[in-house]
Amino acid sequence: MNTFSTMSTRKPYSWNCRDREITLGDRSLVMGILNTTPDSFSDGGVYFDSAAAVAHALEMEAQGAEIIDIGGESTRPGADPVSAEEEIRRTIPVIEGIRTQSNIALSIDTMKAEVAAAAMAAGADIINDVSGFEADPQIVHVAAETQAGVVLMHMKGTPRTMQNAPVYADVVKEVGAYLAARAAWAEQHGVARERIVLDPGLGFGKTLEHNLELLRGLPKLAALGYPLLIGASRKRFIGDITGRTQPTERTAGSLGAAAWAIAHGAHILRVHDVIDTCDLCRMLDTLSSGE
Repeated sequence: MNTFSTMSTRKPYSWNCRDREITLGDRSLVMGILNTTPDSFSDGGVYFDSAAAVAHALEMEAQGAEIIDIGGESTRPGADPVSAEEEIRRTIPVIEGIRTQSNIALSIDTMKAEVAAAAMAAGADIINDVSGFEADPQIVHVAAETQAGVVLMHMKGTPRTMQNAPVYADVVKEVGAYLAARAAWAEQHGVARERIVLDPGLGFGKTLEHNLELLRGLPKLAALGYPLLIGASRKRFIGDITGRTQPTERTAGSLGAAAWAIAHGAHILRVHDVIDTCDLCRMLDTLSSGE
């Protein structure tokens, strides 16, 4: 298969996120990661201060990110949950701070309806739920009522348990079936199809080989008929392949995974290293378009 031909035929979508329409497919979009947590696997504590978090969001926008994903609860393997009140305390001042200076699309990375509602009220556009709207089913009503864009992700278990020897008979088939079912459930509860993006959840209850099989199987996931978001940035499986033990040393490996993902049907990349990923996307999009 010619990977660039996959890009050139990548299905276009209009992703409706509240009152904005984000065009997907003709070029690759970058979602910058903003963790307002003390314990995230790669940058925990770095942007725990809200002023530092707002400054970093604006920096990522200047580097080319078109979406900022703000999370107040770590979902690294083994992480303990935090209360909705604590998530709100960590994230809402950041959303409000960004909104005073920028109209960039903002995503709240949460599994809790209460947090999602507060984020929408503060000016967020997208709900990114790593549990696929399963952890707190009431979150679907927040999405439907606010007309938010949503990202539904696959996770096996919970962050605390997900890496305890996960097993699949056919990981691509099982993840695809799960995502299709969660999207259908969301639609049945009032979330319009054009508001939904799917994420196979690399590293969330998957072994090294599972992650590789999902990346190789992206064309099958793209055939589900929804835009795809891929979050491979700095994850452990990249370190397992490259031998880089520190997450901050995994930029090159992350870019390799990003290039593969967008060449095989991904529309959005969720990343830490925004400027490098944006440069990568511009090169591949230009080569693919023939311009």
